[in-house]
Amino acid sequence: MRKPMIAGNWKMHKTAGQAVFLVQDLAGLVERVKDVEIVVCPPYIALKSISTIIEMDKLNICLGAQNVYWEEKGAFTGEISPVMLKDLRVDYVIVGHSERRHIFGDTNEIVNKRLKAVLAHDMKPILCVGETQEEREEEKTFDIIKEQIFESLADISSEEMENVVIAYEPVWAIGTGLTATPEQANDATRNIRALVGSLYNPEIAMITRILYGGSVKPDNIAELMDEPDIDGALVGGASLDAQSFAKIIKYQEIGE
Repeated sequence: MRKPMIAGNWKMHKTAGQAVFLVQDLAGLVERVKDVEIVVCPPYIALKSISTIIEMDKLNICLGAQNVYWEEKGAFTGEISPVMLKDLRVDYVIVGHSERRHIFGDTNEIVNKRLKAVLAHDMKPILCVGETQEEREEEKTFDIIKEQIFESLADISSEEMENVVIAYEPVWAIGTGLTATPEQANDATRNIRALVGSLYNPEIAMITRILYGGSVKPDNIAELMDEPDIDGALVGGASLDAQSFAKIIKYQEIGE
């Protein structure tokens, strides 16, 4: 049985102090949640403070980073190494987010390097894949996702794959207010599961958690989570407010 995951990607929002207050507020709202894995991915500057709070208060929240460089150290000004993240007790690292791909030029080859670095340092990657509006209109969604999956997971073993989470995030639905219908999202996640099965085996495909990301809000999370191949959500703007994010995490209560 795949445990649902709700991860908040705070992007370039919140100072270190604001991030601490957000986690503290969120923790009080979700302290009784046991059946959903909760992940927060703040900016780098807040990782240490939040890591300390999680450990001291024994919170049911995992810590995630938004990106990583693939070398352990060196003359790479402005980058963060996997060793640095591991030292801060980071559990998850987002790789291949559409903003990294489309704004900063991350190729599938680069995403693959980042993903391997995360796994090599005993952290778990959240691999993001998804198509643009133009690619969807040209009916290239499946081809684009297939290329991203196959190239980003190149040389990843079956054992390593057990620690990989995949997030389907259609680029046209990120920060736009547009959301894929539950059927569209499930169709894409089902295809992703089939691709993982073709790369590895049906057993690996069935245990791989696949999230949906793209304008996820409290008023659409329950419908998305009703779909059989959607195992959670990668939440953007709605994760910047504790009340909103908590409602998404407690989606089962919304659906009742």
